[in-house]
Amino acid sequence: MDARDSLADNELMPSIPQEVTVAIVEDDATIRAGWVNILKGLEGYSVAGEFGSGEEALADLVKNPSDFVLMDINLPGMSGIECTRELKRQVPYVEILMLTMFGDLERIFDALRAGASGYLLKRTSPAALKAALDEVRLGGAPMSRYIARQILEHFRQPEIVEKPAEDPPEIVENLSARESEILKLLAQGCQYKEIADKIDIHIETVRTYIRRMYTKLHVRNRTEATVKYLESKRSNERAADELEGRGSKGLGGR
Repeated sequence: MDARDSLADNELMPSIPQEVTVAIVEDDATIRAGWVNILKGLEGYSVAGEFGSGEEALADLVKNPSDFVLMDINLPGMSGIECTRELKRQVPYVEILMLTMFGDLERIFDALRAGASGYLLKRTSPAALKAALDEVRLGGAPMSRYIARQILEHFRQPEIVEKPAEDPPEIVENLSARESEILKLLAQGCQYKEIADKIDIHIETVRTYIRRMYTKLHVRNRTEATVKYLESKRSNERAADELEGRGSKGLGGR
């Protein structure tokens, strides 16, 4: 990602400490050991602890918090989402990256709502993992392109011509046509330079649009903007279903 992308999400770039601690929550011992080995090879990061269950991690990390947690979403007993929610409640400043073998869309939303800072596939390379950790340290919210595109495809639908007056999709309606176009590209995982090239505008203009969009959506970064956009698409889908249902009932009653 363009290093300046993260700057657009924050007015001030926070200083980066010399070393950041990372805890690993993964029930598969082999996979857990693999993450430990990867982290040991990343400059600026150290392993603060490794846990085989959410319960074990929560009991320790509340007392001895790490800066980051790599959290498996599919844990036995307390799920990764439940552990994330409770850990963020008790240690709000901890940054949690969810890790999974595949893009389970419903769980992605649940994890982000629970407070996760980003979402990556377990097959993420060491270099990509370091880039994601670095991005969060600079205020960003990493999400693999595969997952971002899966989310967008899942919620893509034709525009609704008629909407129920009592339930307007107010989130996206607040955006201009250009802002909406840029938001869709953000949700696809495009970098700012790619967005500029795709819609033929200067990268600084892209940043200006994004700052305005974040203000309108009351969000701080790409992930929060994407979640709001996709939730509004969900709202549109429900509204369309309700409208269709009322139309069917009306025709049936004639």
